[in-house]
Parts: sequence; C-alpha cells; structure tokens
Amino acid sequence: MNNTTKKVLLASCAAAGAAAAATAASFVTADLLSRIALDREAPKFLGKVNRLISGSRKQSSLRDQKQEAALRLEKTGNELVRITSRDGVALTGHWIAQKDPKRVIIAMHGWRSSWSWDFGVPSEFWAQSGCSVLYAEQRGQGESGGDYMGFGLTERYDCLDWIQWVTGRCGGSVPVYLAGVSMGATTVLMAGGLTLPENVRGILADCGFTSPHAIWKHVARDNLHMAFGLHGAMADAIYHKKNPLASAEESTVDALRGCSVPVLFIHGTDDTFVPVEMTYENYKACASPKKLLIVPGAGHAMSYCVDPESYRAATAEFWKRFDS
Repeated sequence: MNNTTKKVLLASCAAAGAAAAATAASFVTADLLSRIALDREAPKFLGKVNRLISGSRKQSSLRDQKQEAALRLEKTGNELVRITSRDGVALTGHWIAQKDPKRVIIAMHGWRSSWSWDFGVPSEFWAQSGCSVLYAEQRGQGESGGDYMGFGLTERYDCLDWIQWVTGRCGGSVPVYLAGVSMGATTVLMAGGLTLPENVRGILADCGFTSPHAIWKHVARDNLHMAFGLHGAMADAIYHKKNPLASAEESTVDALRGCSVPVLFIHGTDDTFVPVEMTYENYKACASPKKLLIVPGAGHAMSYCVDPESYRAATAEFWKRFDS
C-alpha cells in the first residue's frame, strides 16, 4: 500500500468517524427534545428550557391574574370524573354543571399545563353564560394516565370519549363545544377532522399550532437556536415509536380541510411559542364556517387577559349563531 492510498484511507476513516459522531450527537439531541416534548416525566432542567421556549416574561401581571383565577377555579365545587379511553388510557376530568345549561364546553388544556391554569380566567364568563364545563386533564399529564403526550394527534380521539360521556350525562339535545388552548387547541382542531356527533356545534381554538413537526421546528430554531434538519427527522421517528398510531407530520391543516363544524380561531400577535402565522394557516385551510379573532399585543395563551371584552363578544356571537 503506497503513501497516497494510506492517506486516502485515513481521511476516509476520519470522515466516517466524524459522520458517525455527528449522527450519534444528533440522536442524543433528538432523544432529549422528544423527552422534553412528550414524556410525562420531564427532564429535571426543563425549567430553564421553558424560559427559553416561552420567551420574555413581559405581562407578568397577567400571569398573576391567571394564577389567581386558577386558584379560584380549583376551589369551585366540581365532580371528579374518570373514564377509560378507547385505547385503554385512564382519563380524568372535572365536571362543573349549571342548572338547565344553555350549552356544554369540553375544555382541553395545553402542553405541560393544567385545566385550572389554562381556563381559570374564562371559566367565570362561561359559568355566567350558562355553560356546564367538562375540564379534561390531557393524557400524559396531571391525574390522567399515559406515559406520553401526543401533541393533539392521540388526544383528538379522547375528545370523542369525552363527548360520549357528556352526551350520556346531558342528553343529545344540549349544544356541545370543544375548546382548547395551545396543544389543547390543536387537539380540538384535530378532532374537527373526525366524524363528530350532531350535538357538537363548534370549536373554540386559542393559539393552536399546525402540526407537531412544525411546532418543534419553530421552537428548536427560533427559541432554542438549534439546527433542526437531522434532529427533526429523528425526533419524528421517536414520536412515532412513542405514539405508534400517529405521525408527527400529520397536520391540523389537513384535518381542517375536512372539518364540518364551525370554528372560532383566537390568537395573540405577540405569541413567541406558537406564532400567530400558524393560526392564519389553520384558518385558511378550514372548510367549515369560521371566525378569526386576533388580539394585538397578547402573548401565548394571553388573549383573554389582554382583551377580555373582544374575547367575550366573539365567543357570545359564535354561540348565538351556532347553538341551534
């Protein structure tokens, strides 16, 4: 073997080693991203990551408002409800009924959040408007079962199970609305692409994203300042392993093209977690009757806090139009 051949072989081995190391590093990163995104037990350093994901803490007074409202909602008398999903996962909800309700809301909270945090602020308006509410705890979170979250793709079928429970409790004549915030909004929008019972009259979606893959790409690039290419492909594969009945590339956009129930889309312009452009994309794709409320200056899931008057007016108009 001459010197030239040796040099070529050494260079080839070095390149192969570097490529293998890069692939291994990418897998480790993708695995970490998937654990942050999907696992019930989050990595211990998630608090630091959350600060990067959520952006600045402007509107801290509004966060205090949400915290106070969450505590009030938790203290409101509610019936603890437990059901089993169609794939065998134990699901927990909190039922707050009104006498002779005008409608029922099934509320789905967001990623690593809670029923009281995401819905404490609008809950008083809902109650005053004659709404009985089933506040669901999403799978992989809180008191519900499941080891992993599905970013709306698996949870959409949980909506069907909760609709069945509500119909059994209230009958089929009371209008039912699906409501969600962030990942919960994606959950109910994804459910809109399924065949829903006739008593489901509409969907209220606050700051939903377009797909798991799209939101991971946004967070990795814009919030965590990470390259996403190879990491993204590996994260998608890990997602499918943890949620075998879904693909991270399935989109809310595709689901909405087949949606048959009306949708009220809500989003704040200053959302750094789920960009408002995703709601514009979802709105454009929606095939059913639709309404769009954009709240200037509102951060992630802060639209009600920033402009409660517009939020209430848009919701009341939506109900008036589609209750019957």
